[in-house]
Amino acid sequence: MVKRASAWVESPLQMLCAVEAHHAGLLGPAAEVVPRAGLRALRATRHELRRLPLPAGLELAEPRERMPRRPAAVGDAFSGKVQLRWLTAHPGRVVVVDDGLATIRLLELLAAGPYRPLLRARARPGLLRTALGLASAVRLRAGRVTVFTALPVSPELAKAVTGAGVDLVRHDFPWLRGQPPGDPGPVERTVVLGTSLVRNGLVRRDRYLSWLSDLAAREPLAYYPHRREDPVDVALIRERPGITVHEPGLPAELRLRGLGAGQRVLSLPSTAISSLRVLLSPRGVAVEPVEVPDDWWTSRAAPALRSHLTGVTGVTG
Repeated sequence: MVKRASAWVESPLQMLCAVEAHHAGLLGPAAEVVPRAGLRALRATRHELRRLPLPAGLELAEPRERMPRRPAAVGDAFSGKVQLRWLTAHPGRVVVVDDGLATIRLLELLAAGPYRPLLRARARPGLLRTALGLASAVRLRAGRVTVFTALPVSPELAKAVTGAGVDLVRHDFPWLRGQPPGDPGPVERTVVLGTSLVRNGLVRRDRYLSWLSDLAAREPLAYYPHRREDPVDVALIRERPGITVHEPGLPAELRLRGLGAGQRVLSLPSTAISSLRVLLSPRGVAVEPVEVPDDWWTSRAAPALRSHLTGVTGVTG
């Protein structure tokens, strides 16, 4: 009997990229994707993926509270739960799949050497959390690390990562691109992807809502909230004339694959920009990043963070 590898996922994008990782042969002949229990967006993504012909040898497991003892793939390398698991069970070979901008942060830390703690960019950790991040970095690098990403990685960073002994594998969602387009997209010409930047205190709420209202005054909009967007903000957006708000849940890469020629997608800095360009541009759909004006940023958005957001997602400004 072939041993089944496991991938522990905690977000819709992680789940989709775990499927692509298995399709690419990184998880062996047999694997299961194990979603974390209690997350509505993961349940919706699992349901949608099960409607499609999955790669051979792959199963989508029922959601679980506990992660597998030795997951072959994870999405969030900065999770305290994941890092503790690496300390209690030697990870060996690990595949890290995309988890938004955190993936670029991980690549930068891995390129800097084995003694950089694995900590989130905006974290203010105490001594114990820093120690865990350092110990997990050393333990992780004692095995073989593969980062599987669809994000744009600069040649300089890619060279530094591979020079540090980390395998960098790029992909452009070949499995998903081979699937039927699914349900038709919205009738509106313009689709706006919601953002977590407002809830995270990085972008001013009033500026963002005014921008949406101005757009809707010119043409009807279909709005897809970010899964971490504040429900109060979503309710305010729903009240604005000309905006049809869809329920959050599925990742944009799955949900918008039915868009057609002549439609467009607008988004503030987001990793979805890169993946949607790959998936939708051949179909004549424009995916347009929106520059964040200087007066939208709050004092919590340090210049380095702004540069990181705009640089990775292809927005200039």
